[in-house]
Amino acid sequence: MKKSSRILDSRKLREAVSIASLMAFLMLTTLAAGCSPFKPSPRIEPVASLPKAFTLYSDEPDSADKWWESFGNKNLNELVSTALTANLDIQAAWGRLRQTRASSIQSGADKYPTLDATGSYSHTRQGSKGTSGSRSVTTKEEHSIGLSAGYEIDLWGRIKAEATAGELSAEASREDLNTASMTVASEVVSKWLNIQTQRQKKRILQEQLQANQTYLELIELRFRNSMATALDVYQQRENVARIKAEFPPVNSEEQVLLHELALLLGRPAGTLEVPDSLLPELSALPGLGLPADLLSSRPDVRAAGLKLHSADWTVAAARANRLPDVSLGASAAYSGTQLANIFNNWTLSLAGSIFGPIFDGGYRKAEVEKARGVVDERLAEYKNTVYSAFKEVEDALSREQWQQRYITARQAQLEAARVNLNEASSRYSQGLDNYLPVLTALFTVQELEISAVQNQTDLLLYRVALHRALGGTWTDDLQPPVSTDKSDTTQKNNKG
Repeated sequence: MKKSSRILDSRKLREAVSIASLMAFLMLTTLAAGCSPFKPSPRIEPVASLPKAFTLYSDEPDSADKWWESFGNKNLNELVSTALTANLDIQAAWGRLRQTRASSIQSGADKYPTLDATGSYSHTRQGSKGTSGSRSVTTKEEHSIGLSAGYEIDLWGRIKAEATAGELSAEASREDLNTASMTVASEVVSKWLNIQTQRQKKRILQEQLQANQTYLELIELRFRNSMATALDVYQQRENVARIKAEFPPVNSEEQVLLHELALLLGRPAGTLEVPDSLLPELSALPGLGLPADLLSSRPDVRAAGLKLHSADWTVAAARANRLPDVSLGASAAYSGTQLANIFNNWTLSLAGSIFGPIFDGGYRKAEVEKARGVVDERLAEYKNTVYSAFKEVEDALSREQWQQRYITARQAQLEAARVNLNEASSRYSQGLDNYLPVLTALFTVQELEISAVQNQTDLLLYRVALHRALGGTWTDDLQPPVSTDKSDTTQKNNKG
């Protein structure tokens, strides 16, 4: 009895030592996990410096979030609102955002323990034949149910780095969506302006056609009275034919623009009607802020910055992956030969494991180098995005400034051409000159009238480009489209 008692005490002592060792191991690894030595160093210096101010300055407050409302057209506002929800590129961007958010959850799932339910059933039938010719059959059944848990201790911060990189990638995907929305809004406004421009050109061409037909009737009357030559009639007839030839290209361009606008609204070509409207007046130059504001107001710049930070965390994860991993596991199960007595027998196990690479042919080292190469690429892309944003603002400002001067000069030219036409017509009616000066002056006036419409449209398009270049935060309020997936609808109803 004393000997068996000593054996039991020895077993209890070994179990106590094992439990104490495991607890000490857990405490040590938990403390080590809190260190997380691998994380990217903060970027103190500005990654991409910008000038302190734009070349032009505006005292106006910052541009309104929904800048297209400043044009004061209700139909235009409705078109943009529809495009922001129905545009297929934006819907695809929502789908990509959904994917990256799910990937972000997956990359951070290793921060938590796993718990799985297990169950098994086996049926074994074994037969044997004895030397005397007798046969025996043995049947065995085994039932088992239990739980299995696992947890990887984040000693070096690898799991945290991967989770952070995933979160930053998801945020960058949202900024890509915002960029697509800003692009679609500006494209809708541009198409609408060009459609109204073509219609205004048609109205001017119609007026010019009527004027040229009136000129033709007068010249034919003068020709019948021997006061004009046949050449004068032929020249004016050519001018009438020239005006008529201008209608097909204008009509064609209008139809193409309507088709492109329908596509922006997620609709097939030929199913969209846009009411006629006059071109809006250009408002005062909006508030520009400082060039540094582009870093926070441009979604493409924000996306490039987030992708750069995500790459930094990926480097940290790759470095940590070169060091050993420590994992813990536990399982508990009930088992029995019959389902009725399955809870009579139980098993509980705890385990810890360590995995450390010794030789992998340089794979993990190359992974670190690869991640650093991605950082170099993202850094260059971020700088390029920042400088491109600044360039786009400066380009729009410069074009608008010089376009206004150009319109003023062309308007003065149009007024001079109309004076020249009046004088040429007067001299021709008095018989002091032939019809060629009248024809030349008439052609010049009519060409300037058509170009004046396009010049005004170009000025408005430069303003659209300026608003697009300045960015904004109005895209933060966008909501995903209603899902047509039946499984999503069922899940929402079940939650309700």
